[in-house]
Amino acid sequence: MRYEDYVDLGYKPGKDDLVCEFVLEPAGNSSIERAAGAIAAESSTGTWTEVKTEKKYVRKLAAKVFKIEGKRINVAYPVELFEPGNIPQILSSVAGNIFGMKEIKSLRLVDLTIPEKLLKSFKGPKYGIKGIRKIFRTNRPLLGTIIKPKIGLRTEEHVKVAYEAWVNGIDIVKDDENLSSQNFNKFEKRLEKTFKAKEKAEKETGEKKAYMINVTAETQEMLKRAKAVENVGNEYIMVDIITIGWSALQTLRNQDFNLVIHAHRAGHAALTRNSKHGISMKVIAKLARIVGVDQLHVGTGVGKMFEKKEEVLENCKALKEGLWKFKPVMPVASGGLHPGHIPQLIKVFGNDFIVQAGGGIHSLQTRIGAIAMRQALDAALEGISLQEYSKTHKELKLALNKFGFVSSR
Repeated sequence: MRYEDYVDLGYKPGKDDLVCEFVLEPAGNSSIERAAGAIAAESSTGTWTEVKTEKKYVRKLAAKVFKIEGKRINVAYPVELFEPGNIPQILSSVAGNIFGMKEIKSLRLVDLTIPEKLLKSFKGPKYGIKGIRKIFRTNRPLLGTIIKPKIGLRTEEHVKVAYEAWVNGIDIVKDDENLSSQNFNKFEKRLEKTFKAKEKAEKETGEKKAYMINVTAETQEMLKRAKAVENVGNEYIMVDIITIGWSALQTLRNQDFNLVIHAHRAGHAALTRNSKHGISMKVIAKLARIVGVDQLHVGTGVGKMFEKKEEVLENCKALKEGLWKFKPVMPVASGGLHPGHIPQLIKVFGNDFIVQAGGGIHSLQTRIGAIAMRQALDAALEGISLQEYSKTHKELKLALNKFGFVSSR
């Protein structure tokens, strides 16, 4: 079959088709139809030339370009092309060689819809938003922090920072993405001592606290660490889902640990940042939910990250909208945030999200920054402007003076 034979604008996708939406810019003299056909061919049954080994029954498995509108194209794939329970194989097909083809100048996978026949082969989130709410026993936004400096602290200092954050109003403490088990802060020692500090903070405050310890490692070591977390009684693990890969993430989820999986997206921008090429964060969010994470970083719309509010909302929609029987996933806002952002973030996310601030807390001293974050949240939930609230709350005033006033209700 020629590339053009993979274009059928009269085709209507069936319920068992996997459908992808791409933004395509053809290279050189290639037409949009030929480039689109090349994508459908290379991601299903075709190749660069006709082959003598092709059989008639193979043609029934060919992907079809069924819509071309400007630079946007939609491709339908028969479900038989994909192995159930195998995200890597699905992505090797619809997001594999196609990005390097010479008919294409740029290509971006902006969305995909997976049929129920495939969805039911994945576990999805074990806890999701409702399960997380049950742990914390509150419906307000949750406040988190990341230990800073992001790497380098010895275990004892790491524990002190975590404890100071917890007892001064923070709900969640998280390892940064590049802290695993270095000599200055070994995993086992950090888990034991930080968990004890968490329990101490819970007794002193009467509030539920959480520690998201990073288990990212080679797959077998990662599973060993996750089991250790479960055995000690901690409720959470954190994992860098892009760098461990989809296979390792599926393996982790399929162990069915009694652990909330917090998904960090370190490395995602290599795939998502170029608006003309790569894979959208919305697609990554859908796949992570299908595999079974419970929380996922989605950007902020403010702060230091590049995504706009509209993109963040699309990511949140992918985590929360109806998707077979899968539970909604808790969005996490993180990256350059401080107390002044709280009201604006609530306007974007609503109540079902976690806000994480690292430098926005620890640059003030952990105690002051944590109190300021909690005061900012209290003010926003009470409908009081941060400027007004800061008149009687000195920690918030210090934060606003340092970072500047951002948003109010």
